[in-house]
Amino acid sequence: MKEQNPVQIYWSLLNHKNWKMYIAATSKGLCYVGSQNQPFEELAEWSAKHFPGTPIVEEHQKLKPFATEIIDYLDGKRKSFTIPFDCHGTEFQTAVWNALCEIPYGETKSYSDIANSINRPSAVRAVGTAIGANPVLITIPCHRVVGKNGKLTGYRGGLEMKRQLLKIEKS
Repeated sequence: MKEQNPVQIYWSLLNHKNWKMYIAATSKGLCYVGSQNQPFEELAEWSAKHFPGTPIVEEHQKLKPFATEIIDYLDGKRKSFTIPFDCHGTEFQTAVWNALCEIPYGETKSYSDIANSINRPSAVRAVGTAIGANPVLITIPCHRVVGKNGKLTGYRGGLEMKRQLLKIEKS
């Protein structure tokens, strides 16, 4: 008898106003928020890399609580998230992602601010790499990290998406 894979990934397309992105969750919580206007392949590739051999199943009902909170945020009605997450990363990545969650809504920090906040002041580049590995855009607010000079820098979802998210938080 074939052993069943204990993890199942459920996905849905969040399509709201000019926002179209794939989201995914396990039974433990949100595990992926895709880039704006990217094809399903972005999710499929991420899933294959991080959960090899795990089936991904379209399931709008299971994703509804996650989609609702993200839509509320996109509409300017939510400043923080209460949904559970199921993010897997190294100890360093997790420390960086936790530090991102400490950045107040509407504010930005630099990569060196984040490195300092996790007591790794010389790890600025590694902080950038960990931020780039954030699987749940928007909900772990990596869009709030900018260059030391205040300029927008790389973002997995693209700089236009980052601009739009920061604009939501400025309103």
